[in-house]
Amino acid sequence: MSNFPFPALKIKGKSLLPVVQGGMGVGISAHRLAGTVALQGALGTISSVDLRRHHADLMAQTDRSRDKEKINHANLIALDREIKAAKAMADGKGMIAVNIMRAVAEYPAYVRQACESGADAIVVGAGLPMDLPELTAEFPDVALIPILSDARGIALILKKWMRRNRLPDAIVIENPQFAAGHLGAANLDEVSNPRFAFEQVLNEVFSLFESLGLERDRIPLIAAGGVHTHEQVKALMEMGASGVQLGTPFAVSAEGDAHPEFKKVLTHAKKEDIVTFMSVAGLPARAVRTPWLSTYLEKLEKLQRNAKPKRCTVGFDCLTQCGLRDGIAKAGQFCIDTQLAFALKGDVKRGLFFRGSEPLPFGSAIRPVADLIDYLLTGIRPQFSADEGLVPAST
Repeated sequence: MSNFPFPALKIKGKSLLPVVQGGMGVGISAHRLAGTVALQGALGTISSVDLRRHHADLMAQTDRSRDKEKINHANLIALDREIKAAKAMADGKGMIAVNIMRAVAEYPAYVRQACESGADAIVVGAGLPMDLPELTAEFPDVALIPILSDARGIALILKKWMRRNRLPDAIVIENPQFAAGHLGAANLDEVSNPRFAFEQVLNEVFSLFESLGLERDRIPLIAAGGVHTHEQVKALMEMGASGVQLGTPFAVSAEGDAHPEFKKVLTHAKKEDIVTFMSVAGLPARAVRTPWLSTYLEKLEKLQRNAKPKRCTVGFDCLTQCGLRDGIAKAGQFCIDTQLAFALKGDVKRGLFFRGSEPLPFGSAIRPVADLIDYLLTGIRPQFSADEGLVPAST
């Protein structure tokens, strides 16, 4: 860690490289990616969403099943396996976190399973995890890390948690203007609101800390959304961030758990190919305009006009609130689990491929996790082999 110019990211008494790998589902960040990141001395994150899809035996038992309890049980088994495999890969280095969406129906069960299986941290986004301290009370050594986009949300969490004598062990501040997947804004019009700018949010949070009697460095703040250059990392650290979180650049790394075609879709996407739309979870989301998404968006107005409650198409009601199942016209009208599962398999025609809006550090090249972390922290780009024939994207 002494080879890098930035201070260590300190979480729960552990010193880490100040680079966090974000959680990406379905199955995009599983044990191989998270374990590799942790092995480098950073924080690797497993996404808890529908991990059975990485396990042939569990899929054989549940692929055609509509038994909700059976599917949920299989996913808990898969989560246990993935955490233990990632920890074994990490060999005691870094930290292994599990990202759990507050919006998923099995959120409490996933939190408990992650703790019981030995996760070092629980990261929660897509909603305010007001009850996370209670859910993890039996596991005081597990770090708790909420993902929020503004000082208002952070204030709600801090005031609630402080009444329970608990503070977050870190907070991820995600800018919805640039991030991938589900975004921390109420609607599409809010996504690009300047109030989410990192400098403004960081300053507001430091003022909030002062008003609550907390030291400036008491809770590490991790900036997420659109980070793709060493210069950005340096600027964010100078603003007061303790680290940065990236999703898409890790998703396309050599060790990323997704299909090679998934990585190709993300690395070859042009700026005009990346669109923002409403997810079935009732949140804005950002992805690549693939054939399925293009067709879906063309039909969206009609789908929303005809929205009405219907039976869950995959049988296990993955979200507490689903636009398709619950007939919520203002939300998305598709099965998110199905479309993300297609993407995991590299099905370009039918998949939903979440991606951030910004260029990738190495253009269309697929490079190891170690190269990405080194570049972010030192600014030194890796040498590209002749057969790659690729150059890094301009910044």
